[in-house]
Amino acid sequence: MSFLAEDTTMKKITLLTVLALACSGAGCTTKKHAPAAGVVDADAASPVAGRVTIPPDSPKLQQIHVAAIAEQDVPIDEVIAPGKIDVNPNQVSRVMLPVTGKIVSTLVRIGDNVKQGQPVLQLESSEADLAISAALQSDAALTQSRVSLIKAQSDYDREKELFAGLAVAKKDVLAAEAGLSQAKAALEQAEAAKNQAYSRLDILGLKGLAFRQKIDVRAPISGKVIDMTVVPGEYRNDTSNAVMTISDLSSLWVVSEVPETSIRKIERGERLEVELTAWPGETFPARVTRIADAVDPTTRTVKVYAEVANAQGRLRPEMYGRIRHIEASRRMPVIPSAAVVQEEKQTLVYREASPGVFDPVAVTLSSPSKGSLGVLTGLHPGDRIVVDGAMLLKSF
Repeated sequence: MSFLAEDTTMKKITLLTVLALACSGAGCTTKKHAPAAGVVDADAASPVAGRVTIPPDSPKLQQIHVAAIAEQDVPIDEVIAPGKIDVNPNQVSRVMLPVTGKIVSTLVRIGDNVKQGQPVLQLESSEADLAISAALQSDAALTQSRVSLIKAQSDYDREKELFAGLAVAKKDVLAAEAGLSQAKAALEQAEAAKNQAYSRLDILGLKGLAFRQKIDVRAPISGKVIDMTVVPGEYRNDTSNAVMTISDLSSLWVVSEVPETSIRKIERGERLEVELTAWPGETFPARVTRIADAVDPTTRTVKVYAEVANAQGRLRPEMYGRIRHIEASRRMPVIPSAAVVQEEKQTLVYREASPGVFDPVAVTLSSPSKGSLGVLTGLHPGDRIVVDGAMLLKSF
């Protein structure tokens, strides 16, 4: 390199050094233009995809509500199946007439509550007079048998005395003894016939031995009259058909059809939760009392019967709903359904990174339980998420 070129290079370096020192001494800085109001600075943007930042002075920030999430026990393996309320067959009684006859009067109507033993209708029947007649005949037969026994006993005692004095033969004593035995047997039969006749009177509810009595048909159980097929003035000669149905509605059955693939998870005696369309947001505890022995070949389901208490009478037969059977549970974060934003391919929740800054987080959720959703993956207890206004963030 020539001396002239080296001299030129040194002059350039010296000039740049002098300018740098002069600028430093004068306090020179490089200015950046401030971003316009409402626009997020691009240099401050986070590399997190989908992050939404709302300026502190934006009115939209007031519409966003954030809360920390907590842990709860959430069912992770459960069976949900449609169900219907039905009467408890163990607490239903179909009232039948004890004898044929004419209905004199009905003492209750459909919907009435009755107590066990309460008269529900009156019946006029010739069977009542026949039962009374049989009771009177049994009384007469018993009286006659007692008289015959007294005579047979007297004959036997006399024959024994005569035989002791050698006045009669032994065969006469044996004959008198046989007559006494027959008289005792006849008395026992008469007593049995009387007991049977009076038992018939008790079954028919007849009092005393007066003829032309009306028969009171009484409620066999306490409950509500849910059906009646008889009116006053009818003559009924068929005692095998029910004239009234009484059901104790203090407990009912919920009948559900559980898919064949899930029936292994349910056992007799286990607890269920019943949700009814008539009472949204409420659950009623029930216990499995019976599981059908066969699978329905058409629906491939198995009927499950569970008993549910109905002391307050809020449940009624034929109400529809569903059962929920919980086999296991796990402790996990729980979020409200309003916090969830459903995308085409994923489910999102907005987590607060800092005040006014929200990051979308993909989550995996459990089945809804009592209005909340368990978070299987994506969030941790204590994370602050948007619980109200998540759809507003989606529009950014």
